[in-house]
Amino acid sequence: MVERPASALKELVENAIDAGARRIAVRLAAGGTDLIEVTDDGCGMSPAEMALALERHATSKLPDDAIDAVTTLGFRGEALPSIASVARLTLESRVRGEEGWQRIVDNGVLEREGPAALPPGTRVRVEALFARVPARRKFLRTARSEYAASMDVVRRLAMARPDIAFSVEHDGRRVLGVQEGETGPERVAALTDRALAENSVGVDLERGEMRLGGVASLPTFNRGIADHQYLFVNGRPVKDRLLTGAVRGAYAEMLARDRHAVVALFLDLPVSEVDVNVHPAKTEVRFRDPQLARGMIVSGIRRALDAAGHRSVQRPAESALAAWKTEEDVRRQQQEEARRSPSFFAASPPAWSPAPQQDGGEGAPAHVADRRPDYLSAQPHARAEEASARVPSGADFPMGVARGQVAKTYIVAEASDGLVIVDQHAAHERLVLERMRAAMAGSGVKAQAMLMPEVIELEETACDRLEARMGELAEFGLELERFGPRAMLVRATPAMLGAGDVTGLVTDLADELAAYDQALSLKERLDHVAATMACHGSVRAGRVLSVAEMNALLREMEATPHSGQCNHGRPTWVKLGMADVEKLFGRK
Repeated sequence: MVERPASALKELVENAIDAGARRIAVRLAAGGTDLIEVTDDGCGMSPAEMALALERHATSKLPDDAIDAVTTLGFRGEALPSIASVARLTLESRVRGEEGWQRIVDNGVLEREGPAALPPGTRVRVEALFARVPARRKFLRTARSEYAASMDVVRRLAMARPDIAFSVEHDGRRVLGVQEGETGPERVAALTDRALAENSVGVDLERGEMRLGGVASLPTFNRGIADHQYLFVNGRPVKDRLLTGAVRGAYAEMLARDRHAVVALFLDLPVSEVDVNVHPAKTEVRFRDPQLARGMIVSGIRRALDAAGHRSVQRPAESALAAWKTEEDVRRQQQEEARRSPSFFAASPPAWSPAPQQDGGEGAPAHVADRRPDYLSAQPHARAEEASARVPSGADFPMGVARGQVAKTYIVAEASDGLVIVDQHAAHERLVLERMRAAMAGSGVKAQAMLMPEVIELEETACDRLEARMGELAEFGLELERFGPRAMLVRATPAMLGAGDVTGLVTDLADELAAYDQALSLKERLDHVAATMACHGSVRAGRVLSVAEMNALLREMEATPHSGQCNHGRPTWVKLGMADVEKLFGRK
């Protein structure tokens, strides 16, 4: 029960919540090893109840014998006596309208008791945890690690109860403070990342007596580790493998395997459908119908993300904004380079001055070389097309209208509220994948026979893997045939991919099967196959697109679900709001 400071803190905060507290204050020292203090304004305890609470196997949280219908966060009654047996515990409490009382227990021995002055509620102070149990003390981690574990406990409990105000002070410094009465999404964003509020979708799904709510981040708003995934069952924070796997399944084809979504999900169901007594600390649960619970999470997240449409993370990176330069920045850079090489600029006139006149001529002789730096002499080049119809307004479309192409890779569009920059390869990759999925759900992906079948040489093991999956690959329009021990014959490719790098496609598919064939289910394997094919069939970076092609890509993105991220979880587009543009020019 008491393994480390975080486990003791969890029990004390849960007791405060069960006592009906509206405000809970936590004080820590040295990560909780030196001091844990929890103060609440709950119902309080009488002196007799305080004495009973420090006895083994005693609890006030079971109104009857229905142990399988527990609605409180805890009930075993082991927490306080267990903590008091390995630390110095001071328990102070007061019931409204009565006098306060205090009991001090030092490592299992009652030191003293008597009246105490405090407002209605309870205050529990735990000092020198495991000080007299060196075998346990030496296995504690550093104060920083214990502090992180303690904060995770408070954060999860605070997230589960947005109607309660929480504050945490560590070594005299206030590190957390949330107010009561916040909404669930507001509390989640306050405890995880403020940017989550703008880059998430609400989850709301009901099936019979089960209800799923919460928030889930857009796939492009992700993290490298799964430390921001919070799951609650009937208001109880849990860490359940089934639920964690369900979150992974919901984002399966939208995130790379090394990226993790930010979610806070609240699953409410009848107490008879879930067993909370399978773990001493109640961090795990067992469902009567585990597949129904998993299906709720997958369906709830998927529906919310589908409703989000083409949304992506709406914040340009701070480092990217910092790279923008104003005219003054460029002039300062030019002057700095001029100071470093004065002789060079003495031989050539500045770019902004008139050309020197010679013999009454109009300019410098043709044989005189222009020795100015490239950024001074090179003229801007751009490609424009004659408009054959009215130029559409950015207000007509959510993603605006195309105004140009940069580096043969990025489409620049003008929307009513800013500039939209689209990665043409990543965007088209997602569009092709969604087309393949739609075709698979319908009549299948059409194949286009090759005029001359292509022979691709691979390792024998790679050919074996492809041969074992030829039936599945044929459903995607890729028809293969074994051609000797170390070669595969490609007879047809998916029609929607067009002419592409067939050798690269088949080689990548063989690598995908080698990496994930055994670890993934059939559906997940098919998703990987589709994603790999889509990557090879999409518009490549470096291809010049016409304005009509760029606008067609934008319109299809608006109508395609999940088009805000590519198949690897990276954003396909970002928006630079007009407010940010105006800041760059000093207008705000």
